[in-house]
Amino acid sequence: METVLQIHSIEKSYGPVKALKGVSFKVPKGSVFGVLGPNGSGKTTMLGILLDVLKADAGTYHWENYQDAAAARKQIGSLLETPNFYHYMSAYDNLEITATIKERGLDDIDNVLKKVNLFERRHTKFSTFSLGMKQRLAIAGALLGNPDILVLDEPTNGLDPVGIAEIRELIIQLSKEGITIIMASHLLDEVEKVCTDVAILKQGNLLSAGPVIEVLNDDDWIEVGCSDNEALAALLRRHIGLKNIIVQAFVQVSFGSEMDTETLNKYCFENGFILHHIQKRKRSLESKFMEMTK
Repeated sequence: METVLQIHSIEKSYGPVKALKGVSFKVPKGSVFGVLGPNGSGKTTMLGILLDVLKADAGTYHWENYQDAAAARKQIGSLLETPNFYHYMSAYDNLEITATIKERGLDDIDNVLKKVNLFERRHTKFSTFSLGMKQRLAIAGALLGNPDILVLDEPTNGLDPVGIAEIRELIIQLSKEGITIIMASHLLDEVEKVCTDVAILKQGNLLSAGPVIEVLNDDDWIEVGCSDNEALAALLRRHIGLKNIIVQAFVQVSFGSEMDTETLNKYCFENGFILHHIQKRKRSLESKFMEMTK
């Protein structure tokens, strides 16, 4: 698969605090790539390094279509912080200033306003916009110059459910137009709904990276119960195919190979346990994410 970005062993420290610890991953071309992790995991630091705003202490990265980081910074669309627009000016006039500063995109203003569904409000003052509209205008600013890659830091942060839905729909639409999007988020739901690929960070460490469907695989689990769940759990821990086990009100187990309820019930019965409860269920992506980052 063709990549737009390769990152190798990136490290970054702030005094005694190691923000990134040898992080490596690749971003496929045309993907919506989520950099996912709890607050303080190193997501924003990573994006800052990729945009040449911060310098890594060690490691390398390479944008495939650009000669160096400085060239990439001028061409890649980015939104790393709250947009600094003039409240008393219109959406159009604010983008005109942004395009002048960037030295590109003056002819794109109408087009990007249409993309973010703000063209009808182009002459409205920024101060009257909702938070979601302000964020969409910021993304419009990032789209000036027709970039092939967008880098967004927590694009739905602070928005209400309507604003979040608007930004999600916009990201999906931009991806359909062929733009590669790299976005940091601490929200699993956001990544699950819009991203094709993901890298999960925790305290500067890369826990996993790859397609969302593989990294956040929701395993089949079987929930079982009997009169003595602790003893039942001890038996199941000895099963050669056991992958994971959680003991709560019931015993939840997953297996490395396919296991059906009939086969598991038979195994328990042959070992002296009569089950009064057995049910196959899907584990949520949220529980998988929480397990990885706890």
